[in-house]
Amino acid sequence: MPQLPLVVVGASAGGIPVLKTLLSRLPRDFPAAVLIVLHVARDFPSLLPDILDGVGPLPVRHPLDGESMQPGQVYVAPPDHHLIVEDDHVALTKGPKENHARPSINALFRSAAYLYGPSVIGVVLSGMLDDGVSGLYAIKRRGGQAVVQSPQDAEFNAMPLNALQEVEVDYVVAAQDMAPLLTALVREMPGGQNRMDERENQRLEIEVGIARGENALQLGVTELGAPSLLTCPECHGALVQFKEAGILRFRCHTGHGYSGSSLLSEITLELENKAYETLRVLEESLILMKRLGELCEQRGDLVGAEAFYNKIRKVGERTATIQALAQGTERLSGQQVEMRASDD
Repeated sequence: MPQLPLVVVGASAGGIPVLKTLLSRLPRDFPAAVLIVLHVARDFPSLLPDILDGVGPLPVRHPLDGESMQPGQVYVAPPDHHLIVEDDHVALTKGPKENHARPSINALFRSAAYLYGPSVIGVVLSGMLDDGVSGLYAIKRRGGQAVVQSPQDAEFNAMPLNALQEVEVDYVVAAQDMAPLLTALVREMPGGQNRMDERENQRLEIEVGIARGENALQLGVTELGAPSLLTCPECHGALVQFKEAGILRFRCHTGHGYSGSSLLSEITLELENKAYETLRVLEESLILMKRLGELCEQRGDLVGAEAFYNKIRKVGERTATIQALAQGTERLSGQQVEMRASDD
């Protein structure tokens, strides 16, 4: 088992101020490597290393693929690449997205849990939805420790709340208290036991392989669960469904992964997109029928022209309905639905 302690950190919306606070308070002799995934846009260079480097004594950078991990170094996932752990080095991969994200917090956390087990501390910070929850669960089950930002301290508390709901979290702290806690933990590293059963270990191995970019179907992804009646929003492949603790999860045979909440979010977004596609088709038919009706008029076919104009009126009524559907569609998540039910 590798001896270098690892601190793996996941954040999304509202995460940058917390990361700055955390890194500003870590000591120069911090004895662990720190790996960070923050959800960033895929099409633009990330300025996160520039933002974080210099706020504290530890150097921050995007690692090179295959770069060795060193204590007291901070490695930040670059855009559109998973950052994963491989023995004593990191790997940057283009494995399938998870929860529509690459880099994925879960991918980093699982890879660290798989190889480093009790030498890992997983940290979930501010963010929306629930990326990181499954990975934090894997860290705990493999003997590592789980730290979560206090929901009251987080700008966006969905990720901390979901982690607290599904994982036996060891510590819940505010941003300003996180660095002293992590410093104490990595110096002690009590080391827990691997509590995963054979099926959990098999699932973890498959999912780490998927994040590496290995062929999901050949790895046995379809054996992770039962076939569902749902399709992947990313590639439209069939999804298998399974439970991990209290988390409902899905994988397609090409490897894309979703929690139930993130899948609901993607499906409701797709509903809006499809409504606008339908509206486009209807409006294009209106444009074409108008031109055909005018052509009938020009050649003296008034009966044909009136037929087109009548059809235009009927289709026009349908476009109003579809437009209202498109504009009224709401992107949902599991947490949003539950919160509104409690408010009612």
